[in-house]
Amino acid sequence: KDEDGGMSTTSSTASLAHADNDKAISIMTAILIPGVITYSLALFFIKFVNYVFMYWLPFYIHFSTSYTAKMSATMSIFFDAGGMFGGMMAGALSDKFKKPANISLWMIVGSIPTMYVYNLFGSLDAALGAFLLTLTGFFCNGPYALITTAVATELGMHESLQGNAKALATVAAVIDGTGSLGAAAG
Repeated sequence: KDEDGGMSTTSSTASLAHADNDKAISIMTAILIPGVITYSLALFFIKFVNYVFMYWLPFYIHFSTSYTAKMSATMSIFFDAGGMFGGMMAGALSDKFKKPANISLWMIVGSIPTMYVYNLFGSLDAALGAFLLTLTGFFCNGPYALITTAVATELGMHESLQGNAKALATVAAVIDGTGSLGAAAG
């Protein structure tokens, strides 16, 4: 309160936090943190693509090549292997440059041609297909790993929350929950 007994004005982000750091924040408070909506929407589409690959890739490989069902399932592992390295690289680049949005954007942009090239040439040769799947997984899973871990943690510790440790879970849940809607849609 100000000197006249009325409420003092504060910035919109500073007013997001609760005075009592022992209370969890509401979902609406989490949504109002700058960046939460943007990253939530990005994760919606990233998770959509990743889950389509996870569930449909062996089927796609089997019917677009002459591989057996077992070989197709084995080939699909290269997407996951590339994703593991993509997640590590996205994290390392984010730590170095402190620009997770830029890193996520460029990896998403990089995933577009790799998916296209895999679609055109992935069935021509097993080694080429494995390489292209690894590259596609690298670019598709890098932003997914970065957003669900480091970005969610950073946003959950946003300055507007004034050190409220219980905010982290709510922010992460909003971001990942929106991503899960994308996975369900996929």
